[in-house]
Parts: sequence; C-alpha cells; structure tokens
Amino acid sequence: MRYIIIGAGAVGATIGGRVAEAGSDVVLVARGAHYEALREGGLRFETPEGACTLDLPVADGPESVELRAGDVLVLTVKTQDSAAALDAWGPRPVAGTDATAAEVLPLICAQNGVESERLALRRFRHVYGMCVWLPSTFVEPGSVAAAGSPLTGILHIGRYPDGADSTARQISADLEKAPFEVPVVADVMRWKYAKLLSNLTNSLEAVCGIGGFDAPGDPADVLRRQAKAEGLAVYAAAGIEAAGPEEQQRTRGDKIVLQPLGQQRGGGSSWQSLNRGTGTIEADYLNGEIAMLGRLHGVPTPVNDVLQRMANTFAREHRPAGSMPAAELAGLVAEAARR
Repeated sequence: MRYIIIGAGAVGATIGGRVAEAGSDVVLVARGAHYEALREGGLRFETPEGACTLDLPVADGPESVELRAGDVLVLTVKTQDSAAALDAWGPRPVAGTDATAAEVLPLICAQNGVESERLALRRFRHVYGMCVWLPSTFVEPGSVAAAGSPLTGILHIGRYPDGADSTARQISADLEKAPFEVPVVADVMRWKYAKLLSNLTNSLEAVCGIGGFDAPGDPADVLRRQAKAEGLAVYAAAGIEAAGPEEQQRTRGDKIVLQPLGQQRGGGSSWQSLNRGTGTIEADYLNGEIAMLGRLHGVPTPVNDVLQRMANTFAREHRPAGSMPAAELAGLVAEAARR
C-alpha cells in the first residue's frame, strides 16, 4: 500500500513520516510555503528519539499524483477544508483501471470531529474513520514535531459507518510497524464521539490559553466541565454512544507520554491555527456539532455556542491565541444562558 497524506500538517506529516520510516511508500500533499519547504528541504521531523530530515515525495494537489491501485488516501486536513479536498481527489483517475479514486480507493478520515465521514460517504464508496490520539506540532513550514513516547499515537480505525474489514487490518498492520497502536474496531465513530468531547476544550484553549484547566474552581476549568456536560446531554438526547473514560484510559494508559523537545509544544490544533494566523478554525465541527445536536433535540448549549462564536471571531479577526481571560468568556456564557 502507498499512503497519500492529504494535508500533511502536524498530524498528517507525523503519520506520513513515521510510516515512511517503517518502510511504507508515502506521498505528502501540502500547499503554499509548507509545500515549497518540503519540496526543497524535505520533512524536518523531531521526536523524542531526535531530529531528522526525511526526503519524501511531495505534491501540491491531486494533479501532481498519479493514483494507482493499492493507494490509500489519508485525509488530514481540518474539517472546514474537507469538502474541497474530497471534490478535488474523488474524480481523479486510478491508473490501470477505468475507475476513479472515489469508486475504488479507500479513504481514511484521520481528523477531529465526526462530520468528514459524512461528507466523504457522499462522494467515496470506501470510507474509514480514524480516531486520532497523536500530540504533534506544526513548527514552521517544512517542520513538525511529535512529542509522544513510547508510542507516537493511538489510531483507532474502522469502516464508516461501522464494521471492520481486511483493508482496515492491512492498514493497521502497516501503521503498527511504526510507533503507533492501531486498533481495528467495528464501532470507530463511538471512539470519535468520545474524542469530540475532549476536543470541546480546543476552542477554550485557543481563546483563553492553555492554563487553568486542572485548577478546580478556575473559570477555565469550570467552562471545560460545562462544555463536556453539554456534550453528554446532547448525546443522551440524540441516542449517541461514546466510549467512556475508563475504557479510554484502559486503551491509552501511559502509552503516550509527552517528552521535552527542542520546540516546546504550545497548544492543540485550534490553538495552533490561531497562533499561525490561518484565518480559519474548526470550531464549527467541534463545539458546533454539539450546538447543532442541541438545537435538533431541544437541549441548551450556551457554553459551546459561545466557544464556537468566539473561536471563529478570533480566527477571522486574527486575534492573538489565548488573549481573552477565562472569566471574561464565562461572563459571555452567562449572558447567553439568560437569553
């Protein structure tokens, strides 16, 4: 199998880099300055084992890749970019066949949230969900860091909407040659809904910074707990099952421990989006998923409503990551709850 990493940022480049180190063929797909840096200088990759440069094939879009039977498309763009990527890659011909990528190639949605699988299944026949536990950082164009050890990440994989098959097992076997654990599960969305609950604090971290979450009574900790409680309430109303904390802990244990690297990790993916000034953020598909379910099932979600709104405001107006005090954000939530 050859792995086409569509959106080789922090997560995508880490998956691609680790899999390439383990002996699989990989193509990194990137845009702009990141593409130019990868093309000219390779992938600068820092892990607890040290720093290295990987000279990997790189492309700036589907027109630059001749797809072939046996390719696996790994979608690692942010969800707000999924539709455009799916539309670009789906119609591409697969060499040696009369079929398109959307008809015959497996597509893995290795992303936060639960929306990309829905978008993909409208276009692709063979869609796989992947629940990504993989702490990584986009350092600068051409450079990423992954601080986890002894495992770099845990990546549950399964067919969407459910099931497991030989393709998922082959992908798992390839990825587990690298320092990944890749459980093949028939209920992958149950794991992704669980991950979504933890991702509800991404916007909080991006807007208010990375401190205060473990301090009982701190406004950031209160908002974190409230956001998750809203998520659990809408899941119950919608009949959605998610893997519980004990089950997740049994799976993860101490398998991913963050190690100090030369590049200190700031925050998660949403914080990184603001810090890089990308102009977009995936709050619509994290907090917005909870807000939507709340509206569908009559469950108030004022915390997630405000987190979604403020994260989008910060991204659109290029406000500095972490620049709003959590107490101020809590005041906006209280105001929203009174409406």
